[in-house]
Amino acid sequence: MRKLSFIIALLLCANFTFAQKGKVTSAVSFFTQGKLDKAKELIDEAIVHENCVSWPKAYFVKGQIYQAIYESQNPDYLKLVKDPLNIAWEAFQQVIKLDDKGKFKKDLINQYANLVGDFQNYGVEIYNRGVDNDNNANPDAAKKDFIIALDNFKRVLEINASEYGSQKVDTAIIFNSGITAQRAGDLEQALDFYKKALELNYDASKIYPMIISILFTQSKDASDSGDSVLGKKYQEEAVQYLLKGHELFPNESYLLIQLINYYLQGDTPEKAEKFLDAAIEQTPDNSELYRAKGDMYETLKQTDKAEAMYLKTLELNPNDFRAQYNLGNIQLQKVIVKHKEIDELNDAEYEAAYSQLLNEYESVIPYFERALELEPGEKNTLITLKELYYRLRDKPNTDYMKKYEKTKEMLDNL
Repeated sequence: MRKLSFIIALLLCANFTFAQKGKVTSAVSFFTQGKLDKAKELIDEAIVHENCVSWPKAYFVKGQIYQAIYESQNPDYLKLVKDPLNIAWEAFQQVIKLDDKGKFKKDLINQYANLVGDFQNYGVEIYNRGVDNDNNANPDAAKKDFIIALDNFKRVLEINASEYGSQKVDTAIIFNSGITAQRAGDLEQALDFYKKALELNYDASKIYPMIISILFTQSKDASDSGDSVLGKKYQEEAVQYLLKGHELFPNESYLLIQLINYYLQGDTPEKAEKFLDAAIEQTPDNSELYRAKGDMYETLKQTDKAEAMYLKTLELNPNDFRAQYNLGNIQLQKVIVKHKEIDELNDAEYEAAYSQLLNEYESVIPYFERALELEPGEKNTLITLKELYYRLRDKPNTDYMKKYEKTKEMLDNL
């Protein structure tokens, strides 16, 4: 009796197995006819009974159907399931797992050729959605989109690298994966992709700025979090890429400006000079470069050279506040130095020298009045003018006292 029951159970299982395989066959028929809703319904019913149907073909058919749903132009089919592309991928992965004799290898190779394009297109679609969300001030949604887009680009690379893929290295996808990872906030992963693209001789002129930007960001983040050692490590690596990038692309303005800023803000500002000169040679009418060179000379205590640079800046751009203010400050410092020198004189000599010195203080005023015109209400300019007006308040036939009171009132209202 037990034996008969066992035989009946086997027959039931066999019949059930046959029924499920019949559903797979019907699913193929509906798939061929383009009736993806019916095909999906049948394959979903069949595939869950894997105790009786551990059949690679069923998963291959499922992969085909779900991939076709993703590729469909019919909006009703697109509503059938969320994320059909990854479901298709998982189905094909199951085929590989079950297909121990490799019967489906050729079919999978053909299927994967299309799958690469699908994952790439979907990645681009989601990336663009992320950009839109970013532009619409929705950073959380944008980040999620960039993470999803990155997963799709990585899937393209995974497929291509597999035995079922083309075995070709898509350097553009590697580079775009770097951009996407960077926008997703994963700087380490972005850096890995950029460096890989660089190794594969992708457009280095695009990659160097990306790597440098990330390394400087990481340096700042590490330093701000209290890890100065790691911050310095990232900074040093960034500078190496900067120098190498400039060597390869001497006319790349971004690299030049980064080098200039790095050295101007560091402990060796004099090293900025050759890069400033190179930048000026490229764009001789760029007033900001002359001002930056003036800043460098001031840092190096070479005030005569700094003065010449600020004058050149104002020649090119008369409305440059910083050059105007700095130029006035240089003149004021010269007067202050003279003032300190006459402090050592006796009373009679001091009185005569101080009278002359007041004229020199007065000659500085126009520099700062012009600066105030350029940036009305600027605090440092007002403070300097207030002190100058007060010093000259008793000079006959002038309105410096009134100007002093006005600037004092402006400062009080800031």
